[in-house]
Amino acid sequence: MGEFHMSFLTAIDGGGGIIAQGPAAEALVARCLTDFARGSIEALYDLGVAFSTGSRGAACDLVEAHKWFNIAAARGHEAAAMCRADVSEEMTAREIAEAQRRAREWLKAEAAHRRAA
Repeated sequence: MGEFHMSFLTAIDGGGGIIAQGPAAEALVARCLTDFARGSIEALYDLGVAFSTGSRGAACDLVEAHKWFNIAAARGHEAAAMCRADVSEEMTAREIAEAQRRAREWLKAEAAHRRAA
């Protein structure tokens, strides 16, 4: 399962170039995805918060924040839907499209991973 976690965040294309996330961000993602695998939708929301605020070891990246808020909202997290809307006000249409593409890609890979397990 660790490979599944880490395959989703090694470097992030933030629109203006590459935002390389360090070990603290990678550890945060791994922890949150482990919590999600145990049933915590809040963990996906926490990733959105971390990337939207540049906290908990993650560099600020609104594309990545939107992605995680979108995934959490798709799982029924109401605050994530509101945060996704707030973040989108600070993003270009191209950035929003990229965030949505990443969310779809993640959801597709996560579903395939669950089927294989």
